[in-house]
Amino acid sequence: MTVDERCTALLLAFVFSLRMLGIFLILPVFSLYARELPSGNNMVLVGLALGAYGLTQMLLQIVYGVASDRFGRKFVIVFGLLLFAAGSYVAALSTDIYGIIIGRVLQGGGAISVAVTALAADLARPQQMTKTMVIIGSSIGLMFALSMVGAPLLYAKVGMPGIFFLMGSLSLLAIFVITKMIEDVPSTSRQPGWPSFVGVVKHPQLLRINFGVFILYLVQTAMWVWLPSALVGEGGLPADELWKIYLPAVLASFVFLAPAIVAAEKRGRMKFVFNAAIVLLLIVQLGFAFFADGPFSQFVWLLLFFIAFNILEATQPSLIARFSPADAKGAALGVYNTTQSLGLFLGGLLGGVLVQRVGTASVLWTSAVLIVVWLLVGLTMVMPAVRRK
Repeated sequence: MTVDERCTALLLAFVFSLRMLGIFLILPVFSLYARELPSGNNMVLVGLALGAYGLTQMLLQIVYGVASDRFGRKFVIVFGLLLFAAGSYVAALSTDIYGIIIGRVLQGGGAISVAVTALAADLARPQQMTKTMVIIGSSIGLMFALSMVGAPLLYAKVGMPGIFFLMGSLSLLAIFVITKMIEDVPSTSRQPGWPSFVGVVKHPQLLRINFGVFILYLVQTAMWVWLPSALVGEGGLPADELWKIYLPAVLASFVFLAPAIVAAEKRGRMKFVFNAAIVLLLIVQLGFAFFADGPFSQFVWLLLFFIAFNILEATQPSLIARFSPADAKGAALGVYNTTQSLGLFLGGLLGGVLVQRVGTASVLWTSAVLIVVWLLVGLTMVMPAVRRK
């Protein structure tokens, strides 16, 4: 990668990471904070607050993707960042869980990830596409790490309203970055000769990837409905010390990311690495169900979860960008992010309902069954040709 390509990828990763902060930053502590709110003991409402962000993401991703193809990436990104900031401030000023749900819905209106990813794909040379997507994908893992470590500390210092105010302020900073520091590309209208939007939706390989990201985020969000309380209750850690188990697990997981990507991309092992990560995600669910009886075992399963999540999160956007036609890239990424957001929304809602009505074990077993289905789908995938340069 050239210096300009690397700088552009890093700046886009920063902008993209704001969207991930909307998902990750409240996960480690929100179920604890909700106990202080009216109706906050209702786990269905807690799960809805976690997943509501994904509801508007789901409804707007395709719209944003198609709009970015026609009107330009930057216009869509700035509009989304303004909505994200507005929702953050609404949630910060709310005094009950219903107000936070409204704020989360508005935050989700900032569905910028499709336009950011499409802009990255536009600016990267084809042979550098995977590296660019890995940089952006790694920012997701970094945001996960910062959220897992920083959220408990921020929560102890400024509370949940302060965390929401921080999200809104960073969103405004990202508007400056995207308008002043990153070049734009001309808008591209789809031509009749290229596959239509329906063709993108029906593409067999894109369908498999879209199904996979749906399951990944459903499992992840459902997991975080119950995990913070389990770490505080069963693990015996105070809320402001959760970082002591999050930080080592997340940082250690990064050690495995680069070798996995190199093996997948350069050595033609993409399918093996991809499906191995799905299997690892399944093992994590079974591990939490049977062997998570103390802080050390919880650390081990969290480490394995982060390894699987980082690999899958880093590889799937690159696959979408490489399978999709050039002039429908925004639309294809819009469908991808829509299914991702649907998984986020249903994961929070399903996790809350299952914990409230049945118990934590039901979340783990439901997730395990869904991951098995994903693995069967993953085994039928046909990977794109290996790029040699």
